[in-house]
Amino acid sequence: MSRTAVLCGILTLVSTVVFSDASRAAITFEDLLIEASLEFTAPEQYGDVQPEANSVMLYERALRRQDKALEIRYAIRPIARARVEYEDPHNAAPDPDHIFAMMFRTLVDSLAAGGNTPVGEFSTDQARAQFNADWAAAAVFDVAESFSRDFRQGLLIAMHKNGQADAYMIFLFDDYAQVKTAIKKNMSTLRFR
Repeated sequence: MSRTAVLCGILTLVSTVVFSDASRAAITFEDLLIEASLEFTAPEQYGDVQPEANSVMLYERALRRQDKALEIRYAIRPIARARVEYEDPHNAAPDPDHIFAMMFRTLVDSLAAGGNTPVGEFSTDQARAQFNADWAAAAVFDVAESFSRDFRQGLLIAMHKNGQADAYMIFLFDDYAQVKTAIKKNMSTLRFR
């Protein structure tokens, strides 16, 4: 089995099995915050937007700025809910607490419409200071239409805390210069306790 197939399988599994349609309605964003030991501070002058079903990535909450220039989507994946199905004759399935870097890269590839996707990891000190996380990374990309038809560009922030969760913030926009300050201001709206 190719590495790409394994990564896609893990992504699909974590996005759909962890939150199957039957259980998804019963799990609220607030429940996930508690379960994953995350704290959330809603940004001012943003309104809730109903999460849209899409084939790329499920997310639990979305907020859009009043002028509609920026939307922030939030996804939380508690480690306790992760199930990794992996075909390996040596039965060496990866630990769900150790796949965050693969998940991040797979998400970037899935969310992007192609082209250049600059990626960078935060230093350990930066990840702790910004998100109280053990690891964090960011990527910018042109947004795949299957994820958003309203915005052309995106910034994915991924964070991981050992034994707790993976969490994601996706900032969606058309003009980075117009929303740069707002992105920086709202970078820590989701962080580990």
